[in-house]
Amino acid sequence: MLLKGQVTIVTGGGRGIGRAIARKFAAEGSAVVVTARSENEIREVAAEIQGAGGKASAVQADLAREADCKKIVDGAHGAFGKVDILVNNAAMYGPVQTIENFPLADWDEVMTVNLRSPLVLSQLVLPEMYARKSGSILNISTVGAKGAFEMSGAYTSSKAALIGLTRVMAAEGARKGVRVNAICPGPVTDTKMSQDLTRQYSERFESASDEVLKQMIQRILQGRPQTAEEIASAALFLVSDQASAITGQTLNVDGGMAFY
Repeated sequence: MLLKGQVTIVTGGGRGIGRAIARKFAAEGSAVVVTARSENEIREVAAEIQGAGGKASAVQADLAREADCKKIVDGAHGAFGKVDILVNNAAMYGPVQTIENFPLADWDEVMTVNLRSPLVLSQLVLPEMYARKSGSILNISTVGAKGAFEMSGAYTSSKAALIGLTRVMAAEGARKGVRVNAICPGPVTDTKMSQDLTRQYSERFESASDEVLKQMIQRILQGRPQTAEEIASAALFLVSDQASAITGQTLNVDGGMAFY
């Protein structure tokens, strides 16, 4: 098992990519703390992991609240005694809107969830990782942070900044035994966020949803979207000892959409 004896926090773990990561990490021996705003979803994931013989706990939290970020880390310590791996996966997209019309309150909320909460959670777990001289932080960004996609101002900006934060944390933690990397997924069409966005963009451009999706997929070399399981497999590699010489990197898991 690649993660035997490890303890992982997965934000946004109730569905989609986060759920796939939580399940895969648990199958590889890690105890998993699953957290999200929806208590029913995270309890379901935790029960699923436990039913398969793994270790998991659920912590309901709103990442926009600093106190809830501390609640997550305290919950991990209470359940399993430590944190070895942090996966900052939770995110919100915000309105599908042009920059000149983007509501500032929504901008601030997206930045808080997508960028500030990974910072707060990292600040809470880094001291113990540094003390042990071991640990891994994985930030889930997006291929959109490397391209030009209209009406995604807050989401794209927050995720591009998350890549910058990844590099800074990697630079600071490398000699202290802590690795920090990021993944940029392409379109994962089996997630609720992707399905909601397809609908919103279709309404905005007054076109059929399948046409919007078709145009997006045409940008991919492989000619298909990615799956949550494919993102989870890449995540497992990056946090495991198999990637022990990799830090400060951003891995595109996008079927061939971006090339840097």
